Amino acid sequence: MAKLAVLYDAGQAVLSTFDLDEVLQRILVIARDYFQLPNAAILLLDKEAGRLSVRSQIGWDEGTDKVSFAVGEGLTGAAVSKRQPMYAPDVSKDPRYICTTRSTRSQLAIPLMSRDEVVGVLDCQSERLDHFDRETIHLLTLFSTHASIALQNAQLYTLERKRARQLEAINTIAQQSTAVMDLEDLLARVCSVIQHAFQVSHVSLFLREEGDLVMRANEGTLTPCIPAGGRFAADREPWSRILATGGTIIEKDLNASPDSVRLFTGSASRMSIPLISFGQTLGVLTLHSTERDTFHEGELQPLESVADICASSIQNAHYVERVKQLAYLDGLTGIFNRRFFEMRILEEMERARRYGTGMAIVMVDIDQFKRLNDEFGHLLGDEVLRQVSSLFHQQLRKIDVVCRYGGEEFAIILSQTSASHALTVAEKLRRMVENWQFPGVARSVTISAGVAAFPDHGSTRDDLVRAADKGLYAAKQEGRNRICVAELARKGASTR
Repeated sequence: MAKLAVLYDAGQAVLSTFDLDEVLQRILVIARDYFQLPNAAILLLDKEAGRLSVRSQIGWDEGTDKVSFAVGEGLTGAAVSKRQPMYAPDVSKDPRYICTTRSTRSQLAIPLMSRDEVVGVLDCQSERLDHFDRETIHLLTLFSTHASIALQNAQLYTLERKRARQLEAINTIAQQSTAVMDLEDLLARVCSVIQHAFQVSHVSLFLREEGDLVMRANEGTLTPCIPAGGRFAADREPWSRILATGGTIIEKDLNASPDSVRLFTGSASRMSIPLISFGQTLGVLTLHSTERDTFHEGELQPLESVADICASSIQNAHYVERVKQLAYLDGLTGIFNRRFFEMRILEEMERARRYGTGMAIVMVDIDQFKRLNDEFGHLLGDEVLRQVSSLFHQQLRKIDVVCRYGGEEFAIILSQTSASHALTVAEKLRRMVENWQFPGVARSVTISAGVAAFPDHGSTRDDLVRAADKGLYAAKQEGRNRICVAELARKGASTR
């Protein structure tokens, strides 16, 4: 009757819930109460690592519940390798015994089997010598089958829930990729969805730019070692191998690596998946964990599906960005057009207002351009426009903007610049154009320009442009081939 009672209670525990930890704890309580076992544990097997780790325990000494055993190590490891119960009636005389509880005198380790495969071990320890007779071992072996069933059911349930979350994540990312065209917004959302669905410590996205990888988005609980937008050389390992081979790399233990390699403080293991679209590797998706040996080959399929969707989305976003850029480019010269100028000047004025860094604009006009067209023809006139645009673009900083404002007129936005510095830049451009040899044009080409700075010459877009136009008008009136600052122009002064 006792045998039936213990097996019945074990069966009820198995059927009571799908929560793995709750089921295992109930199994251990039954083992403790029916078999007078103050110390018992269930260890699960990680096949790839070849190690047993404690998942649930009762009565073990403090700190020992975190230990793990290699297959073949101790009685628990021997139970896995031998695939049968291992018994030490007196642990003091058994060299295989590994102490987890100082009061233990005898130990029984029973392998937990699922479909003829070992998935874990039921570890039973007693404070009495030779506590486990043949009948008890037989009954505990039958009892362990219920623990195996509980483990199998809970793992299947957990796996299905995990797959459901992952499929939902894949679907969400696929939907986002068609609905969100802004690249930064898309990457941030992708990181957030992956981090939640795959339950990892941190997710980051690095895109390839020239010879570097640039962190464009990240989400999670770890602290980045590089800032958002930070970059590092893509020729470092493992990145060079990922980009060259297009293969995923799993790093099981990063604890000995410096932060510059881990990228995130506290990252103990990492999975890095290349983002590939039409044979081109665009970047790398990385998942980080604070625990070592977190990522396994079996998790690759859903994550690589996510990476493929991400890569396609990034490519699409690049195409959209390119189309936007084309809308802001002048067809003849290839530089930005007036539409872009109107958008950018407001952004730069707001930035200068917020941070007090100043900015300036230069309105430029090619002198007597109509006469040049009449003398040398419109084809040469167009070539002059292109070459003047190229000269401006080459001489300005990357943060500055040169636009074709209309006809032969250009507008230049100088960021973080004072009126005096803007005047120096404009004068440099004037001298360069004057001394440039334009093929097919048998005379000098010159420019005139007006300079206005924010907020000295205007606190609104209209006031600033009007002030620069007045400077340009004054330069024309005073004989062309010169630069005038708006404020000086009102006084009738000019500078060369």
